[in-house]
Amino acid sequence: MGMWIGRNRKARVTYGFDEIALVPGRVTVNPNEVDIAFRLPRKDTEPLALKIPILASAMDGVVDVRFAITMSKLGGLAVLNLEGVQTRYKNPQEVLQKIVEADKSEVTALLQRIYQEPVQQDLIAARVRQIKDGGALAAVSSIPQRAVEFGKIAQEAGADVFVVQSTVSTARHISSEYKSLDLAKFCREMGIPVIVGNTVGYDVTFEIMECGPAAVLVGVGPGAACTSRGVLGLGVPQVTATVDCAAARDAYFKKTSRFVPIITDGGMSKGGDVCKALACGADAVMVGSAFAKAQEAPGCGYHWGMATPHANLPRGTRIKVGTTGSLKQILFGPAEVDDGSQNLVGAIIPDRAERRNGNELRLSSDSVISRFNDCALMSG
Repeated sequence: MGMWIGRNRKARVTYGFDEIALVPGRVTVNPNEVDIAFRLPRKDTEPLALKIPILASAMDGVVDVRFAITMSKLGGLAVLNLEGVQTRYKNPQEVLQKIVEADKSEVTALLQRIYQEPVQQDLIAARVRQIKDGGALAAVSSIPQRAVEFGKIAQEAGADVFVVQSTVSTARHISSEYKSLDLAKFCREMGIPVIVGNTVGYDVTFEIMECGPAAVLVGVGPGAACTSRGVLGLGVPQVTATVDCAAARDAYFKKTSRFVPIITDGGMSKGGDVCKALACGADAVMVGSAFAKAQEAPGCGYHWGMATPHANLPRGTRIKVGTTGSLKQILFGPAEVDDGSQNLVGAIIPDRAERRNGNELRLSSDSVISRFNDCALMSG
């Protein structure tokens, strides 16, 4: 499982999407007969059913009210960031325009100033109601420290899903300065599904599942606009992270008979990446940069991470992804580019058909080369 990199210290070789390929199965299936729906468990009622297993990331350059409504009507789910510009400003479009037009050398400082404006509780409820009034599912997110406060407001306003999201999530958090979120109590008291993330390891994923969430987000440091690996040195390539967390899901189900889906979050810009995540065991995926290219995205062709405006240690950057088509086109085609960034659902359908017939992963020829930026350290 590992190799020595020095005295008393081992490293484990891990893999990202570019280092594996999928081997076709022995039988082909009519794409029209393949079910790609994603079902999110809910308490005492039927699961929340999505026609496609794709969520849009809770990033200000990706999701606003209009995007969330469009995404829901197309069969997916978009998550609105409750600590972003949509809940800090009554007219977020003006603020977004400033971010888009800022010089690259000044954008991080600008973001830090913009995100110092406090979140307005009335705007939390207002944004949720706007999404619901549009006939859409409303999913929202916050960091653990604000989850109890914001969760109650969002739920009362009619939210369908609440996401507790941080760079690294654990079931046990130590702090002498503030009261930590009691994750098990929060999941128990919320009347709507709670998704928790992000995590990358077997043990911590299993512990989080014991707290009662509806699903777990998988991924630390893989996103196109995230610099956590460079700034903090944290991260596990997404193939290995997904496989390990899927193993925890399966073990937890075997022990409890309760199935907790895992959602691979980040690092997927093409249909092939999404397919690989699903083949590695993900039940659904959360995508950011691919959707930032949509005409409906509020970032106008720009994308930046949730941790970019951190007051002391920003971990992200604004990147220009351009606008390539409508959200419908990115999800369902017709594709006008040949790089796999459009018609994501069209790529998933044959992959799901293959999964019915036991497809396997194949490592690419250069993936056996040990590279330190793709190794997860563990104590020896």
